[in-house]
Amino acid sequence: MAFEFPQKVLFKHCDPAGIVFFPRYFEMINDCVEAFFDQGLGVPFHDLHRVSAVPTAQIKTQFPAPSRHGDHLLFQLDITKIGRSSADYSMTARCGNETRLITSATLVHVDANGRPTAWPDQIRNKLQTFRGDTS
Repeated sequence: MAFEFPQKVLFKHCDPAGIVFFPRYFEMINDCVEAFFDQGLGVPFHDLHRVSAVPTAQIKTQFPAPSRHGDHLLFQLDITKIGRSSADYSMTARCGNETRLITSATLVHVDANGRPTAWPDQIRNKLQTFRGDTS
């Protein structure tokens, strides 16, 4: 089951030509991840980050087509792998039937000192429900 996050492309996301300036996509990706933890896992960042964090350890992104001011994007996030303290995800953003962004990344659960630490069982179990077909 994929987590879905709608995002309208706003003026603030665009360069003077009216297309999304690529660093703004990374803000949208992070917004999707934050919404995923809040709405999908029931663990809002403002609670989680009091005792731990989930920084991005690596990310790989492709931009197959531009997005323009006013476009309505649908981000879809699937968990592809769950490790002891890490989780890999894949994410796409589409406008209608056109893919605008493809990304994969690794999140690492860290303690208050920034050291990798095992996912709490509550989070691990919920991550499993968003695990996409990896075959």
